[in-house]
Amino acid sequence: MHHPHPATDRRTTPNPALGSFLRSRRDRITPAQAGIHPMPGLRRVPGLRKEEVAGLAGISPDHYSRLEQGRQRTLSDDLCEALARALNLTDVERKHLRSLADPGYHRGGRDRPQQPEPGLLRVMSALDHLPTLLLGRRFDVLAANALLAETLGVTFEPGTSFARWLLLDEAARVRIVNWADYASAAVGALRYQLGRHPHERALTMLIKDLRAQEPHVDRWWHDQTVTDRTSVTKHITHPTGGPLEFGVEAVTLPQSSDQQLVIYTVEPDSPTARALPSLSSCALQAARV
Repeated sequence: MHHPHPATDRRTTPNPALGSFLRSRRDRITPAQAGIHPMPGLRRVPGLRKEEVAGLAGISPDHYSRLEQGRQRTLSDDLCEALARALNLTDVERKHLRSLADPGYHRGGRDRPQQPEPGLLRVMSALDHLPTLLLGRRFDVLAANALLAETLGVTFEPGTSFARWLLLDEAARVRIVNWADYASAAVGALRYQLGRHPHERALTMLIKDLRAQEPHVDRWWHDQTVTDRTSVTKHITHPTGGPLEFGVEAVTLPQSSDQQLVIYTVEPDSPTARALPSLSSCALQAARV
């Protein structure tokens, strides 16, 4: 019995995630934003028509229709770049499109447990005066310092799902003043990770569970937004430290791109900076108990 070559199977297997993402980006951009005159005739949607995106990308309307229908499994780098320009994609959206365009690239071996990157742990130790945590690819906590626990009011043991705490725990909504802004960005980051690792069952099941338990997550997921979690401002209400404001930055190393050192930065001489020494003292006392 003849078996098709695996490469042929990959090309012909549908890619609905790619089609859904392209449709969502097409719907959000108007002809004016794309720098073109709208095609004549009644417009049923505020965004671009398929024919307009096809023209901007330099491909036939039929070819673009196949892409949105998920009928083309992989895309070339040149076609990805042409579509990114046509749809005015951001840098992180371009990376996400590239991941969706070759869903077999990151195949295999991604469900294995992660070990903390030693280099990132050393940086974390040097930043012990700031709240920091090290996250894995499913936003599982690989390490966290005592000041982070004091700031957020929860101790994250290694293996704890930061995503579950943030998106499902009522305490997170109480502690984080701008919870919706930060939580929606986290959902966008989960989408970005799924684009990079579409075959990771644990990640797929995590997202499915979060969507089933929290309507906000399901709604944000349907928005098709992708984020990279960097430069997010987080407003915290602390029972003794009062209102706190942090700039949240994520640091990765080339050899361990699936791990992020998340650092809660502060402006010098700000009220939050002045409150941190007291919070550090509380964290040390709690650690001794």
